[in-house]
Amino acid sequence: MDAYDEDSRYRRGPDGSTGARLPESGTDKHRRPGAEEGSGPPLGAVADASSAVAARAAGQPSVDPDRAVGGAGPVDAPPAPPRTGVAALSLRYQVGAAVALAAVAVAACVHLAMVFLSVAPANTVTKQHGKAIEEWVYPEFEQNWKLFAPNPLQQNIAVQVRAEVRTEDGDLRTTGWTDLSARDGAAIDGNLLPSHTQQNELRRAWDFLAATHGTDNRPVGLRGALSETYMRRIVTMRLYREDAIGRRGVVQRVQVRSRTTNVQPPVWSRERFSGKPVYRVLPWWTVTADEAAGGVA
Repeated sequence: MDAYDEDSRYRRGPDGSTGARLPESGTDKHRRPGAEEGSGPPLGAVADASSAVAARAAGQPSVDPDRAVGGAGPVDAPPAPPRTGVAALSLRYQVGAAVALAAVAVAACVHLAMVFLSVAPANTVTKQHGKAIEEWVYPEFEQNWKLFAPNPLQQNIAVQVRAEVRTEDGDLRTTGWTDLSARDGAAIDGNLLPSHTQQNELRRAWDFLAATHGTDNRPVGLRGALSETYMRRIVTMRLYREDAIGRRGVVQRVQVRSRTTNVQPPVWSRERFSGKPVYRVLPWWTVTADEAAGGVA
């Protein structure tokens, strides 16, 4: 074929003139007429721009097509969660809250230390600061147990009472001894929820009286007189309530005693204790008018 031969890929018109050149491959037939490489934006860019315009018209946020799918990441970072608790407060209030928490922690530590020292055995700290410890603990935080007690209680103490009653005939009659501790024990046995009064009222009253009286059974100071009044009122009320004394006469005087017995050791122990009870008898107490009427004002 020489230079003057016409390319067979060009169409000829009706008059024999040369027309447009046919595409060389099958993919060229999908190219728009008149479109050439580098002559305009690609179709994808035009479609993406149209989508962005439509999204803005609908009030939706536009998304960068280069980052929406397979890009470097999301367009907008998620909002930070709101602060709660102490972190939501201003700096001034945060400092105040920290100071308050520190003060509560220090007070709790001091209180625990004071209670520990009050029940611990005698030591250098309690000897030097015993008064301060007592002022902190008593009476609100009093403890009735001892830590590391060298000699635990190994005795049974029963509180008993008898009364001098004036009958309707005007005679004075002395009752027998009534074991109030045994009655409390019988009420507690088999009771899943015994009352605090049954367990502790009489026992604590006797401990209070024994601690504030000398070996001659005389009160020591104002607390000794207060313990006598407290014990007298307890036994008088119980006599009226449990022994029906009110139907037989009026209580004029009461007398209290304790009966102490040693707890016997187990059979395998070599220790031996006397089983003979020891009595501590207090003097007669005159009952006041309001107590003699069967009640306590």
